[in-house]
Amino acid sequence: MKAAVIVFPGSNCDRDCKVAIERSTGAHVDMVWHGDTALPDAVDLIVLPGGFSYGDYLRCGAMASLSPIMAEVKAAAGRGVATVGICNGFQVLCEAGMLPGALLRNEKLKYVCKAVDLEVTNAQTRYTAGYAGRRQVTMTVGNGEGNFFADVDTLDRLEGEGQVVFRYLDNPNGSARDIAGIVNARGNVLGLMPHPDRAFEAELGSADGALLFQSALASA
Repeated sequence: MKAAVIVFPGSNCDRDCKVAIERSTGAHVDMVWHGDTALPDAVDLIVLPGGFSYGDYLRCGAMASLSPIMAEVKAAAGRGVATVGICNGFQVLCEAGMLPGALLRNEKLKYVCKAVDLEVTNAQTRYTAGYAGRRQVTMTVGNGEGNFFADVDTLDRLEGEGQVVFRYLDNPNGSARDIAGIVNARGNVLGLMPHPDRAFEAELGSADGALLFQSALASA
């Protein structure tokens, strides 16, 4: 199996993602610079990591969404390749129009970094099948702009079509309807604010994130 982690100027969880995927799945992981114009051949999983791409100037993820490599990321996702955006990566996916909604400043206007409990709202996706019926998992958030927002019609559609994948049990940032992670209509593009890359071994406080990466590659 092959995975690619996209590295933007300001990414700071790119190596975390590489190590998490390697240790969780045994997959080969390539680090792909944002200025590149091609992805590795036959890649099975693309990850947009957390961090502060382009220093979070303009809007979080807005400048990164226009990086040269994003044309290839969009094309690969269009072919059905599993694509995950974590934290800042979620912001990039929204700015690129690959997922609906936007990530706003946290409700209390403070950076939040802590372990959070999540409800697995849809256990039938390619990213959650490995949880085998578990309804609660633990990961870590670390964001200042993690407040998911969308208009009521979009929120209703996301919920009605099973696109809400994770929900906060104790909302840390004010996200609409406690949404922590969503997938696109096809089900191959996932955006989530909590970090599975910070929760892939018991020594980190939780190994629940490993199952997300394992599920993503098992379905490739």
